Amino acid sequence: MAPPATTTAPVDAPPAPRARRSPLWWPVVAAPAAAAVVYTVLTRRLTGDLQYVLAALRLGGEAGYSPSEVFTHRPFFYRWFIALLDLPTSGGTAVRETIIEAEGALVVAAAALALYTALLRRTTPREAALTAGTTGLVLALAPRTDFLQPEWTAVVLTVFGVAAALGVRRAWPAALLAALPLGLAVMMKYSTASTAAFGVLILWAADRGRAIRVAAVAVPGALALFGLSVLAGSHELQWTHDMPLINQSALSRTGIRPGFVLHRSFEFLADRSVLTPVLLLLPGALLLLLTRVQGRARRLELLTIAVLIGFGSLAVVIVQGNWFPYHAVQLTVLAAAVWGLAVGGSARPPWCFGAVSLLYGTLPALYTRLPHGLQRPATLWALGLLALLAALADTRLTGVPRRSLAPVALAGVVLLAGPIWPSSPHLAQYGKVSATNTTFHRNAETKQRDADQLRAQLPAGAKVLYLAFGDTVYYVDHPARCRYPIATFLQRTRFIPDVADLKSFKENADCVDHDPAPYAILDRAWFRLASVDADLRRRVQATYACPPLRPRTPLVVCKLK
Repeated sequence: MAPPATTTAPVDAPPAPRARRSPLWWPVVAAPAAAAVVYTVLTRRLTGDLQYVLAALRLGGEAGYSPSEVFTHRPFFYRWFIALLDLPTSGGTAVRETIIEAEGALVVAAAALALYTALLRRTTPREAALTAGTTGLVLALAPRTDFLQPEWTAVVLTVFGVAAALGVRRAWPAALLAALPLGLAVMMKYSTASTAAFGVLILWAADRGRAIRVAAVAVPGALALFGLSVLAGSHELQWTHDMPLINQSALSRTGIRPGFVLHRSFEFLADRSVLTPVLLLLPGALLLLLTRVQGRARRLELLTIAVLIGFGSLAVVIVQGNWFPYHAVQLTVLAAAVWGLAVGGSARPPWCFGAVSLLYGTLPALYTRLPHGLQRPATLWALGLLALLAALADTRLTGVPRRSLAPVALAGVVLLAGPIWPSSPHLAQYGKVSATNTTFHRNAETKQRDADQLRAQLPAGAKVLYLAFGDTVYYVDHPARCRYPIATFLQRTRFIPDVADLKSFKENADCVDHDPAPYAILDRAWFRLASVDADLRRRVQATYACPPLRPRTPLVVCKLK
C-alpha cells in the first residue's frame, strides 16, 4: 500500500503515488553536508560543561568510583553515556575530543537514518530525505554549547523513539521498542521529560493510536529506569533531591515575575536564533507546511502541536531560570525538521524562502561584525518576520512546478552549517555576541597553558583536592581522592547559604580534611574562601597552606599542612 502524500495529511487520507526519486539532486546536497560534518568533528572541540563531566568521571574513576557513584551534576544514565563515549579515547586532549565528536556524529547519523527509514513508510522519499537530513544536520552541526549536552542527547534519543514508533509495522511492538529511547530521554536530566513528551505529540500528529500506545508504555518505562538508577547508584536518590537545590536561579527560588519572564524570553529566543538561525525560519516553515494541509481541523491540530512544543520548550528554560541556550535545543531541532518537511513536500521550490535560508546561513558570521547598537533582540525578531514574509510570498506565487529542490535543499545545508564557522558566535546574551568560536579556541589554549603551569608544581601522579572550576580540573587532570572531584556543592554556599544543610554538601566537605589529598588547587576567582560557608572556610585553611594572594593569579597550588 502506498503511503499518504505527506505526514501533514489527515490520518485517514487516501494513499497517493510516490514522487519519482531524482537520481541527481541528493549527491549535490549530501556532499557539502558531509564535508561540513567532517569539518565540525575536526574543529569544534567540547564545551566547558562536557569538560566538567569528563573531568569528574575520569578523576572519580581514578579515585575508585564508577560513573554510578561519582558526582557530576548529571543523572545516572547520562553519566554512563558520556563514560561510554570516553571509553575508547586515548592520546592528547585534542585527539580525545575529536574521537568523542566523531562518536557523537555517528550516533546522530544512526538516528537520522532510522528516522528516514521510518518516514519512508508514510511520506514521499523527498520529504523523508529532507526531514531526516535536516534533523540530523542540525544535531551534528549544533553549536558547541549544545553538542552532547543532556538536552541534545535527549533529542537524539527522542528521534530514535519516534523512528521506532513509526517504522515498525505492528503498533504494540513499535510502542515497546520506542519506550526505551524515550524513557532514556527522560533520564538524561529529568527536565528532559518534556523532550520525550514532545516526541509523543509529534507521534500524535502522524498516528494517534501509536502515540497513545507509546505514552502508555513509555511512562512506566521511564519510572522503571529511574528505579534502576536508584538501585544501581547508592547516592542517586540523594543527588536527585539535592541537585535542584543548588541552582540559585531556579524558579522555585526566585518566584514568578511575569514582566521579567516575558522580557527575558524575548531576549532568550533572539540569543538562541543568533547561535542557530534556523529558528528564525520556524514560523515561515510552519506557514508553508500548513498551506498545503487539507481541512481546517487538521491545520488547527498541527498548529496547536507546534505551539505546545514551542511554549513547552520555553517553559523548561523559564523553570530552570539559567537561560542557557542549550536548554532549548529541542526547539531548534523542531525548526530544522519542520523546515525539511515544508520544503520537501512543496509542489514547487519555495525560492523566496530558500533565498532567505541561504542568507541566514551567513548570519552567525556576519552578525558578529555588526555594531553593538544593531546587535539587539529586535534585529533578530525583524529577521524572523522577513523569513515569514518570504514564505508568504512563496504561497502566493504560481507557475509550472519543477521537480528539483536541490538548490533550496543546498541552501538548507548552508543554513544549518551557520554555527560552525570560526567567526560564528560561541555565546550571545541580550542579543549581543560575547564570544566567537575563535575566541573559544583562544581561551582553551590559555586554559591549557595555565594548567601546564599548575602541573609543573605537582609531583607526577600526585592526588589533588580541586577547589576550582570544571575546565581547570579537566586540563590539570591529576587524580582526586573524592567522590566529588569538583567542589560544586561547596562553591554554591557562596550564593546559597542553605546548601550547607544538604547531605551532599557535608560529604563533599569531608573531602577537605578526611584523608585529605596532599595538594589542593584553589581558584580564588571561582571558589572565594571569604564568601563560602564559614565552617568550610576554617576547615580549608586548617588543612592547606596556600600562597598569598597576588594580582592576576587566581589559580594557586596549596600544600597539606
